[in-house]
Amino acid sequence: MQIVKKTDDYRILKRRDNRYAVKTVAGNPVNGEEKVAILRSEGLIKTPEPKAEPEPEPAAEEEAVAEEPAGEEQAGEAPEENKE
Repeated sequence: MQIVKKTDDYRILKRRDNRYAVKTVAGNPVNGEEKVAILRSEGLIKTPEPKAEPEPEPAAEEEAVAEEPAGEEQAGEAPEENKE
């Protein structure tokens, strides 16, 4: 592995398969979000920005509200028929 960058806190190494490894000064590997943050801050990798979740359409909510009262009316009619 080749040393790409060495700082006071960590070393960035380039592996033979062209991926990066990050190790602390003590030689312990750095993984996960911390590794991604280090590589991103050094400009070695680019990560896509998370996609924004689409906002729910107001029309869909109105349809759901319109259906609920119809179900309540049917339930209201059933007890009247049982009174006979």
